[in-house]
Amino acid sequence: MYRLYFMPGAASFATHWMLIESGAKFETVRVDGERGDHKTPEYLRLNPNGMVPLILVEGRPMYEAAAIALLLAERHPALGWAPATGDPGREPYLQWMLHLANTVQPAFRRWFYPDEAAGPGHAVAVQHEARLALEAAFARMDEHLQREGPYFCGDYPTAVDYHAVMLARWSRNLPKSALAWPALAALVTLMTSRPGFAAVCAAEQLSAWP
Repeated sequence: MYRLYFMPGAASFATHWMLIESGAKFETVRVDGERGDHKTPEYLRLNPNGMVPLILVEGRPMYEAAAIALLLAERHPALGWAPATGDPGREPYLQWMLHLANTVQPAFRRWFYPDEAAGPGHAVAVQHEARLALEAAFARMDEHLQREGPYFCGDYPTAVDYHAVMLARWSRNLPKSALAWPALAALVTLMTSRPGFAAVCAAEQLSAWP
């Protein structure tokens, strides 16, 4: 049994999506960011980072979106979300998941919250740098997908694809969204055609995308 703490469309989106498609029993707790639910002492005892996602796995708290995606893939092996140890697909699987978490996601943080990095006086420069970093990342992702796709690990979706499409969704209002790269756009089409995508959008009361 899982319990997911989420904010609509936030970094908890991929976790929520994967839980729906896993068929596992889970319950959700909607976190109100404007009210500061994620900064309460009760929440911080479970996730000291004060962010989403937070998931309770049989009562045990776990956070970090990429780590949760990797865990869900391991806990539900029949779904094929993680290449087996020794499978050549294991290498891009681990590489791209960590790249998304360590490079792409922080660039989005700088884009959405440019004041955090260097104060309000440098927000424009920070956001410009973030945009360049994101576009470079999208280009590398697209090149890989053109060569090895249609999914990040070849012919089947893994946890990486759920996480990547969540991040691509975040780019929808950027000057140049992820959909400007054809192989990335094709991945988005494949993944958003899955029934689980419509289900998570409905559950989080989000409009369809793209």
